[in-house]
Amino acid sequence: MFIQTENTPNPTTLKFLPGQAVLGAGTADFINIEAASTSPLAYRVFGVEGVTGVFLGADFITVTKSDTVDWDHIKPGVLGAIMEHYQSGQPAIEGDAAPGHAEHDGPDSQIVNQIKDLLDTRVRPAVAQDGGDITFHGFDRGVVYLHMQGACAGCPSSTLTLKMGIENLLKHFIPEVTEVRPVAV
Repeated sequence: MFIQTENTPNPTTLKFLPGQAVLGAGTADFINIEAASTSPLAYRVFGVEGVTGVFLGADFITVTKSDTVDWDHIKPGVLGAIMEHYQSGQPAIEGDAAPGHAEHDGPDSQIVNQIKDLLDTRVRPAVAQDGGDITFHGFDRGVVYLHMQGACAGCPSSTLTLKMGIENLLKHFIPEVTEVRPVAV
């Protein structure tokens, strides 16, 4: 098995491409080993000392490391954990992956559907290329709340991405949007 790696805009994350499906649909974000109890793959990767986060996408795994370790020291262990997982035949995650966007009912549902559509067609594919995901969390009085995952969480350029990229895009297509803010879940 040959696993490719790609740098991301976030220096503490690295994107691993195993050359086969990771999740059939959706994404899964694990911030610690306890949260990874439903994912044999993420649980194995957390077994590598210095790993602080694991994000699973359709065909990639984004791993976040501690600032105190270098990629040169933990990358071989992460590669080994991923290979070991695929050789085990276990699923990447037990049960279903997260559906992505939060549900939203109410008078703004048409606006929210437009926001989700723009995120799905124009934003999420681009951030997936960088090893992350951005999902809808809420909409209140013109403010769109988004959850950043994987390489996007904690990325030095995430504020610029939100304000100059996503906020401008949403304002252009949806006049009711006045601002975009990140949320931690």
